[in-house]
Amino acid sequence: MAITRNEIKEKLVEVIHMAMPSLDITLDKVDESMSLVTDVGLNSVGVLYIVIAIEEFFGIRFDDVGFADFHAFGDVVDYVEKKIGK
Repeated sequence: MAITRNEIKEKLVEVIHMAMPSLDITLDKVDESMSLVTDVGLNSVGVLYIVIAIEEFFGIRFDDVGFADFHAFGDVVDYVEKKIGK
């Protein structure tokens, strides 16, 4: 059974919260158009933690893009959805 887009969002919020517990992020506050830096509050160290956590949690690699290529939360959801759908 394939994972749904909403389940990906839910897991991403969990991953972000585990990697950066100081961020006040919950599923009900997340909008796919949210900026990862401005709205979510990620900095360069946070991005590194999140990338590692996402790769481990979803069993994927950010091998063909850099996390800087993602500007909005929905961009990450799209990428994860594409990678796990292969």
